[in-house]
Amino acid sequence: FKVALLDYGAKANIIRCLTKRGCTVTSFPYNTSAEKILAGDIDGIMLSNGPGDPAENTYCIEQIKKLLGKKPLFGICLGHQLTALSVGGKTVKLKYGHHGVNQPVKSLVGTRTYITSQNHGYAVIGESISPEVGHVSHINANDKTCEGIRYTAVNARTVQFHPEAHGGPLDTAYLFDEFVETMGKERD
Repeated sequence: FKVALLDYGAKANIIRCLTKRGCTVTSFPYNTSAEKILAGDIDGIMLSNGPGDPAENTYCIEQIKKLLGKKPLFGICLGHQLTALSVGGKTVKLKYGHHGVNQPVKSLVGTRTYITSQNHGYAVIGESISPEVGHVSHINANDKTCEGIRYTAVNARTVQFHPEAHGGPLDTAYLFDEFVETMGKERD
């Protein structure tokens, strides 16, 4: 599969996780237009992690609005926040943020809690996502903030934590497998 990676400050391991699964990854600068990305022969779109206040990235949010629903989309960290903002969601600055390894994240699909790596100062307000658009899929076990969203109106999923990080168990690497599966289903 051919994946367009929007680089907001991407970790190299995102590319490694995708290429390990047979994907060809083309990295685009954060300010690339949706039209340019969609003009390429791609199967999916990856939105990377990155720094700063997500609400200040108005150009990026507008481009994500144009990308949603066109190809399967997977967002990590800042990509998660920007996607939520693009569908009318809201973000909030956390008092201390979530930094480092051993951050417990509970899946709301089942009963599993994952130990994750995180580095962010903002969080998506889960209640700000319209039920017609998507639902919170993961929450932080400590402070109950939103850690993931499954979008039902479009083929997209995002997470706040870093499934590409290897600070501990590789429990959340399955998210890359799910992204590849969605590209396969979309292609079929």
